[in-house]
Order: sequence, then structure tokens, then C-alpha cells
Amino acid sequence: MYVATLISKPEDARVTPELVSSIKSRLNGSKADWLADGIACDVYFDAEISGFDVFWRGLERMRIDFCVQPVEGRRKKVLLADMDSTMIQQECIDELAAEAGVGDRVAEITARAMNGELDFEAALKERVGLLKGLPVGVIEKVLKDRITLMPGGPELVATMRANGAYAALVSGGFTSFTEAVADKLGFDENRANTLLQEDGKLTGEHGVPVLGKQAKVDALNEITAAKGLTPDDVIAVGDGANDLGMLHLAGSGVALHAKPVVAAEVNLRLNYADLTGLLYLQGYKSEEFVGV
Repeated sequence: MYVATLISKPEDARVTPELVSSIKSRLNGSKADWLADGIACDVYFDAEISGFDVFWRGLERMRIDFCVQPVEGRRKKVLLADMDSTMIQQECIDELAAEAGVGDRVAEITARAMNGELDFEAALKERVGLLKGLPVGVIEKVLKDRITLMPGGPELVATMRANGAYAALVSGGFTSFTEAVADKLGFDENRANTLLQEDGKLTGEHGVPVLGKQAKVDALNEITAAKGLTPDDVIAVGDGANDLGMLHLAGSGVALHAKPVVAAEVNLRLNYADLTGLLYLQGYKSEEFVGV
């Protein structure tokens, strides 16, 4: 049995009973189950969809996300999440660079790296080098004034943990930020790169080894092995090219507001939903959400 989940942006409810009825009929579905009125609904059906792109493109034009997956095992036991532009709305290194007066240059490199146009490690080295001499205290200023959580993040982490799941924040960014974001959201652990400092200023270098695409895959394997689970028990979410490894390996790999190269390779794509969309994908109903 399969389930097709229709999800819209919470403040722009577009999933109507008429639309659900039409989709159910076209899929020869057995039932529809509302997860949140106007926002999310499951449609259950027995056969794989032929012409998935036709369904997806039509709903995309209506600003509704359309995701299809097997029903069995859809509720996961591990959340593995990227941080920048995923659990928070910014790229931390870009915000630091703006404070250092090199914001445009660093933002350009970040965008290209996240779309897979540049080698991640080389791009990280170049961007960190441009931060040389920046006072360490600027990190706290950026956290306070520039960093905002992605909508739905608190509910996602709190709801999954309340239902026994383990939550890990795994970022190609920096521990100076992941530690604060993980603490605020209630993640069980966080992994990231380190910014080296000396005499109260950034040295323009980062610690090694670099946490990039393979390190995120390694984190998934290490966490599941330690807990006696498998990658199928994981829901992973990210937006950049360095997330593709973990998104492909996880039982449910979700591209959230993702870069084109990522969206092209991942089947579960959320272009309009916020992070609560990951709960709807697992069959949670809005009244089950924790932290609202």
C-alpha cells in the first residue's frame, strides 16, 4: 500500500476537500485521511503511480507539495537534519561574512557550493579564510541578531522526540552555531566543523577533518548502528548538495526548499511546507504535534 500526502504552507491552506476527492479518484484510492484541515491530507492507494510527474507538476503550480511513499515504515525513529537553510533560515557563514564586510563574496561561494558547482571542502576553506581576524564575539552577535529558526522546527523535533525518536543535527557549518541551535531546539546531539581562533579572533582556518557529504553519511550509519537500527529507520532533511548522500541513504530523504541539483535527485520534495511537513509525511496529525 502507498500513501500520497498533499501538503501546503500552513498559513496558505490550499488543500481542499474537492481537490482531495479528485486526487483520490485519479489514484483509485481506498481512503483519504485528513492530517490538518486545509493543510495536509493522506490519500491511500494500492498501485504505484504512473505519470507521477503529471500529478506533481499540476499540484506544484497550485503551490501544494505532493509526496508518495510506501505506507509501511513511514514513521521514523531517527531525525537527521542539516542546519543552514534547513533548521535555521540563514547560512551562518554568510552572516559572519556580512559582519566581516565580505558578505557578497562569501554568499556567492556558498550558493555555488550548495548547488554542487564547487568542491565543498575547497569552498569551505576559501570562505573561512575570508573571515580571518574577525573577533570571536561576533559569533554571539550573529546568533542573537541574524539567526532565526525555520518555521515548524520546534514542533518537528519535540514531536519526534516525544514519540521516542532520536534527533541529530549534522551540519557542514560550525559547532559555534550548531551547539546553540541544537540546545534551543532540543536535539540529542550535534556534529559540525570548528572555526579555529587565537587571541579572541578567528584565524581564517577550520579544524580537520572537514564534516562534509561523506561525514553526514557516516553520522547516519554510526547513529543507527549504535541504536540497533537501520538507515530505513531515518528521516533526513537538507537542502544542499552536501546533503545528498544522507538523503539517498535514509529511509525517507526529504529535500526542503532545496537547491535545484538536490530537488532533481530526491523524490520527497517540500517546496512550500515548513518543517512540520516532515511530520505529515510520517502520518502525524496536527493535534499530535508537541510544542505548539
